[in-house]
Amino acid sequence: MGDMMDRTRSCHRLSQAELAANFEGKKGARRLPRKPSKSGDNREFAGSSDPSSNTSINSRNNDVISNSATLSGPDFAPTSGYSYGSKIPQVVNPKLNGNLVNGPYEALPGFRDVPGSEKQNLFIKKLNLCCFVFDFTDPTKNLKEKDIKRQTLLELVDYVTSANGKFTETIMLEAIKMVSVNLFRSFTPQPRENKVLEAFDLEEEEPSMDPAWPHLQIVYEFLLRFVASPETDAKLAKRYIDHSFVLKLLDLFDSEDPREREYLKTILHRIYGKFMVHRPFIRKAINNIFFHFIFETEKHNGIAELLEVLGSIINGFALPLKEEHKLFLVRALIPLHKPRCLPMYHQQLSYCITQFVEKDCKLADTVIRGLLKYWPITNSSKEVMFLSELEEVLEATQPAEFQRWQRELCTCGTMTTLKT
Repeated sequence: MGDMMDRTRSCHRLSQAELAANFEGKKGARRLPRKPSKSGDNREFAGSSDPSSNTSINSRNNDVISNSATLSGPDFAPTSGYSYGSKIPQVVNPKLNGNLVNGPYEALPGFRDVPGSEKQNLFIKKLNLCCFVFDFTDPTKNLKEKDIKRQTLLELVDYVTSANGKFTETIMLEAIKMVSVNLFRSFTPQPRENKVLEAFDLEEEEPSMDPAWPHLQIVYEFLLRFVASPETDAKLAKRYIDHSFVLKLLDLFDSEDPREREYLKTILHRIYGKFMVHRPFIRKAINNIFFHFIFETEKHNGIAELLEVLGSIINGFALPLKEEHKLFLVRALIPLHKPRCLPMYHQQLSYCITQFVEKDCKLADTVIRGLLKYWPITNSSKEVMFLSELEEVLEATQPAEFQRWQRELCTCGTMTTLKT
């Protein structure tokens, strides 16, 4: 955890103007966590294996897109009826023919314009101002109000980044409330033809981009910096970043917008690292998502990102491996070879599987049995992926394990060669 905290403390403190200027970003490239060295220490969480280490908090100043020319949209979308649990009160977003019931939506003074003793109260007021959610499906209305909210969100990000005192419980409550109002929402799946699409067809489809991203991205940036900030006390914040919050965050992984899933991946990794009390719950919740995907729907947009986070988590498992972790391998990871859309996440899955074998070579027997069970006899392209994964597993096994499976593996290899 020291590695992660050092990187967070080293963040330079940007002014709001500098932060806004840096928001002409580039899209971060996804990559898998590096495999640990054999001599690496075994911890429950490998902070150095952040699945988005290439998009650290410092570099994320270049990832947030401004889109000031497209800050447009229609009415305020009501959020009444949304429950934030017992600790976070409901916020009703009034709407009446596109106008706020409680008066005009006006900008608040800047933090530089008020004395230090008033900054905390102003921060809370700005959080409340940002609890109004706009509908971006119509690019013609509320341009002024949307720009006000965007500028206010930028100020909030800057405030969290440059904070030099522990956040109070009131600030944590209001911050999580604002994040919840803006991020937690239901998704409307894009209509597709009435046929089962192969994974390769899905890869060629254009990803769905959320029109509200100009605001959503800054809210995600705020949450990332808030979680990673050394001024956020984990013992206090766990009351608000609780199990209910984590579950709703995991639900967002099904977003069709890859930019959103990229942020979620990094934020979940930070939460797992900072809130040790939530680690078993997060692993179990991811496990349940996999079960639902494998045995019920075979439809989920964020399996690859979840596996990428798990790659870092598995990397940090202490030895000897707990029985709970071995069961996760057998019941969740190995059955992930079954769905037809395996190519969408096979690279990340293969990395997780190999991590287990490198930590305990005796698990090679379990993994090979699982691969043979789900071997795609009638699908040559998937067989090639299985062979590639099998090669990585065998590299981590002992000679005795290889000899035990030599005959069966040669049979599979021969069948694949004849078909290809």
